[in-house]
Parts: sequence; structure tokens; C-alpha cells
Amino acid sequence: MAVRKISVSLPEEVAEAVSVAAERAGLSVSAWVTRAAAHSARVEAGLAAVTEWEREHGAITAADLSRAAAVLADADAQMFGGVDEERIAG
Repeated sequence: MAVRKISVSLPEEVAEAVSVAAERAGLSVSAWVTRAAAHSARVEAGLAAVTEWEREHGAITAADLSRAAAVLADADAQMFGGVDEERIAG
């Protein structure tokens, strides 16, 4: 994987929190920031996908969410022999 070195400026309290979190996770600051940025990018991409889907199909309803939770529960049961109640409770 190619790596591009960049410089970022952070408020002192954020920089300190990042350093503490990275140390706690056993990661370098670069690795921790990379992981956090990748997670944020995935969340943004997911939100964009939902917005696009809703534009084409209408707003996601409570019934849609219930059906999705049922599908996840079924997948958990098949893959792990049980249901992850905490994950599907939202």
C-alpha cells in the first residue's frame, strides 16, 4: 500500500487525546489517525449511500429497519450459532 505523508494541525487538547488513545490501543499516532480517518470515511460513504437510496426509493421506515434487524439476527444465528442482541437492538 502506498503511503502519503501529510501534515495536520490539531488543537492541543485533541492532539493529547489522540496520543493517549493511540498509546492505549498500542498503535502509533499515525496508525491510530489512519484507522480513525478510514472509519470516518466509511461512515460518510454509508450515509451518502443511504441518502442516494432514499432519493430513489423514499425514506427508510421503521418497518424497513425491523426487517433489516431480522435479517441481521438470522445471519448471526447462521454464522455464529446465536443472535447478537446488543447489535440488533440499535
